[in-house]
Amino acid sequence: MLNVNIESFGYTKETVLKNLNFSVEKGKHISILGESGCGKSTLLKIIYGLLHVEHGTIVWEDNELLGPNFNLVPGEPFIKYLAQDFDLMPYISVADNIGKHLSRRFMQHRKERIAELLEVVDMTAFADIHVKLLSGGQKQRVALARAIAKEPELLLLDEPFSHIDNFRRNALRRNLYAYLKKEGITCITATHDSEEALSFSDEIKMMRKGTFIQTETPEALFQNPKDAYVASFFGDVNSLEIDGKTRLLMPHQLVVSKDESAIQVEVLKSYFKGSHYLIEALFKNKKIYFNAYKSFQKGQRMYLINT
Repeated sequence: MLNVNIESFGYTKETVLKNLNFSVEKGKHISILGESGCGKSTLLKIIYGLLHVEHGTIVWEDNELLGPNFNLVPGEPFIKYLAQDFDLMPYISVADNIGKHLSRRFMQHRKERIAELLEVVDMTAFADIHVKLLSGGQKQRVALARAIAKEPELLLLDEPFSHIDNFRRNALRRNLYAYLKKEGITCITATHDSEEALSFSDEIKMMRKGTFIQTETPEALFQNPKDAYVASFFGDVNSLEIDGKTRLLMPHQLVVSKDESAIQVEVLKSYFKGSHYLIEALFKNKKIYFNAYKSFQKGQRMYLINT
């Protein structure tokens, strides 16, 4: 459905993106996961048509998308791009902000459609409130509703939950991504939130310095990160030399053993995490981390095994 081939792209002589070649099937959700400044936002802007690519092509259903050098109004009508700045109309209500972006086929059922979209982003109670009176997180939720109001075939989301309170974020993500799946809307999300990428993606593309360094399903990426950089997005990572081999192990992959093992540690500190404790310990004069269901005293020695 979408085919992206970018040999290189830069705002100046410095290359921002390079060697990106991938496709996205209809209805799939792809996450571009990486740190700030790695090129995620630039990639979305190119796909939408805000930036011109000299060395590469963007193809949608066999039609090449030509970008701002060929279009008087940048952007494609069947694609919606939600940037990190929301560009809402501050002096009209939440409902009117959404209503102005409705697909024409909903005009006879305008109120019902607005109500549906407000429910998806949990903003029903704010329908008649002027946008200027909303918090940053509330504005972001309105922007999300507005982005899906015209039923785009492809939705591009740039850090879509960055302003949302933690206690509301999980429910909102479940609602939004379930809605996109139900409607068959293809979605590409640029994010640095590994929890979001793991929970809601069909595929994760790890980006570093403008190129993809690993592409896997969420399960495969979490279980087999190619290096410490990739693993670090999913929590503390231990690089342990055992029997002459260096291994990357996450805290949940190490457990306390009653028997002696090659990994003897001395406890430094226990951190309460709610469902478990994260234990900081010393192994061969190097700090490592493992999970446990109780805390341990500083200086306590024990053995660990890899599960």
